[in-house]
Amino acid sequence: MSNLKRRTYNSQARDEQAAQTKTRILASAQKLFQTEGFECVTIEKLAQDAKVSSPSIYALFKSKRGVLRALMDEALPFDKREALVEKAKQAKSAQEHLMISAKISRQMYDAERAQMDIFRSACGLAPEFKKLEIEREQRRYQRQEEGMKKIAMEKSLIKGLSLSKARDILWAFTGRDMYRLFVVEQGWTSNAYEKWLAQMLIKTLLGEDQLKSQC
Repeated sequence: MSNLKRRTYNSQARDEQAAQTKTRILASAQKLFQTEGFECVTIEKLAQDAKVSSPSIYALFKSKRGVLRALMDEALPFDKREALVEKAKQAKSAQEHLMISAKISRQMYDAERAQMDIFRSACGLAPEFKKLEIEREQRRYQRQEEGMKKIAMEKSLIKGLSLSKARDILWAFTGRDMYRLFVVEQGWTSNAYEKWLAQMLIKTLLGEDQLKSQC
């Protein structure tokens, strides 16, 4: 085996091992954070449960906060999320775009549901997590900009509604708290939440007549 092939093989093996270690740590973290509470779980306890060394956790995540950040960011697989985002960009109408936006929210929060209570609790305990939540929401707001600009340029927005306010409405309606209140607290099904959200977005941003055209 040539040196180049050997190095490539060794590199791939290390990457696979690191990925497996990361997966094992995140699985242990989710279990421990849920059963014992974020504040009670130490890096040492996490390492013991995941059967890895504490330095391995620090190397991969930097801190316990980094572990939770990874849990939230990786709840919905990147390729699945990006496929939905691309589908929204290719939507043939404003109604279709908003319906896909509702689907993105539903799938994202369905995936995050196991971590949602952990995350909210951690935000209340540590100012750093509140900053993380703000960063995540700002990123979500920016990601929605392109689609809303397209809808505004097509003059699809309800009369008198500015692009700025339309973006604010979309961001607020598709927020995590709306899902939590309806699905987690009130027991709505995810399908019911998605359907309601799509209808509200179309009615509020495009107008009642556009909602009726979807029925």
